[in-house]
Amino acid sequence: MTSPEQLTLQLRVELEDVKPKVWRRILVPTSVRLSRLHDTLQVVMGWSNSHMHAFKVGDLSYGMCFDDYPEEEIDERTVTIRHALRGVDRFLYEYDFGDGWNHLIEVEREIPCNQGLKFAVCLAGENACPPEDCGGPGGYERLLQALSDPGDDEHDDFVRWIGGDRFDRTAFELAEVNAALQRMRQGGS
Repeated sequence: MTSPEQLTLQLRVELEDVKPKVWRRILVPTSVRLSRLHDTLQVVMGWSNSHMHAFKVGDLSYGMCFDDYPEEEIDERTVTIRHALRGVDRFLYEYDFGDGWNHLIEVEREIPCNQGLKFAVCLAGENACPPEDCGGPGGYERLLQALSDPGDDEHDDFVRWIGGDRFDRTAFELAEVNAALQRMRQGGS
């Protein structure tokens, strides 16, 4: 029989309320702490880890445990994904409370591994993550609208704001994501 430490979860992560859909399919060991899952989600989704976050699993909240957050929030550094889920197959990851990026995470399956997975792997995904600080789903929609219309009053401002290059909302490079996951592993973060 495979021990719990050797179970791997296949997760589907989808950013809610954006079109086109932004999603990733990843493998993570069940022994990974939620703080490390946060790091993984930042990499696979394309965020820059510059905002606060929390996980909502059932009625429980796991997060960064800063002074100004609820007493009942559980420190994500102390809990593995296996312990947090305890039979739950869907949970929420909230990133950037001001913009309100909500990610629905579904456990698609548990996979027994003979050797055990040591770090996360991205299997698939579609579409680029929205730029940081663009104002949440509504702001992102507005950004895409302005970028697609050179006659829009805000077009030039948005082009400058995103660095002058055209933003390709359909961009997703699996090999680049997995290379970034490898760097994360080697860096120990």
